[in-house]
Amino acid sequence: MRVLLVEDDEKIARFVEKGLKASGFAVDIAPTGTLGFDMADGADYDTLIIDIMLPELDGFSLIRKLRTLKNNTPIIVLSARGRVDDRIKGLEAGADDYLTK
Repeated sequence: MRVLLVEDDEKIARFVEKGLKASGFAVDIAPTGTLGFDMADGADYDTLIIDIMLPELDGFSLIRKLRTLKNNTPIIVLSARGRVDDRIKGLEAGADDYLTK
């Protein structure tokens, strides 16, 4: 399975990447929302893991843009923002699940 991780914190990105690779996943990393959008729109991924607080394009906007283009790839939000209203906003944007760091 191929996963795109959109995460701007390099330490967190490498930690998640290591765990996913140990489980047999191929992982690509995008450090900005804009690059994440370009990569998700230009390749086939089995799952997208998206942070909310990203440079250039926040995660909520990234998810909405992908869903507007009818990209139905499963999306998991992985964010430090764990308030209920943030979770609701993520799911309303089109995410399939919302996990806090």
